[in-house]
Amino acid sequence: MFRKAPIYGATISPACEYCSFGRQASDPRMILCEKCGVVSPFYHCRKFQYDPLLRVPRRQPKLPSFSPEDFSLD
Repeated sequence: MFRKAPIYGATISPACEYCSFGRQASDPRMILCEKCGVVSPFYHCRKFQYDPLLRVPRRQPKLPSFSPEDFSLD
């Protein structure tokens, strides 16, 4: 058997909050799963299917501000 390579990288750990079967519940701390019912956002089951549109990427770190004195050779 051939194993499929992950499309979006192997660094994304499975979680119900970005599974195609999961929907946000009225309680923001829970997910409504079509397969398992009400679960935690970090839970995942065997039916996990990654949906890239549901995943919210982390914010980029703020870059430090530099002044002209930082680049002078004096």
